[in-house]
Amino acid sequence: TKKFVRFSEKVNGVWDVDLQKCVRPDKTSHLDEDTLYDAVRELAYAGRYDEATQVMDNMSDQASDRVLTYRGFTARKLGNLTLANVYYQQAIDANPDNILARSYMAQGMVAAGDKVAAMTQLREIQQRGGAGTWAEASLRSAIETGTTYSY
Repeated sequence: TKKFVRFSEKVNGVWDVDLQKCVRPDKTSHLDEDTLYDAVRELAYAGRYDEATQVMDNMSDQASDRVLTYRGFTARKLGNLTLANVYYQQAIDANPDNILARSYMAQGMVAAGDKVAAMTQLREIQQRGGAGTWAEASLRSAIETGTTYSY
């Protein structure tokens, strides 16, 4: 007979294709970077910031602009705009063409009431080839409506 283990709470995590099941966010270090990055994005967009942070902690390149962008995103969504801007700026310093980091940072500026600085980032996004992208569209909408995005 099979033995089943009951968990006190539902196990949510990152899908492991090889195991064909979800693994806890703190047990993902064996997964490749792109899988981890996709998981971070999905967890962050779902509002599961602590789990997204646990997955980011398992990524090998902590100075990657992708990791820094989502560290900024989670910090901003948790209400720490100062820390978010530090991460966003580090992401932009690592990759000046990171239009997603620019968009997220500028959406934080909109939320803080600084639409002028947000417009500066919108122009940067456009000049760096981001015209017509989600980064540009979401920022333009945030500037126009004052409503920022959680994805």
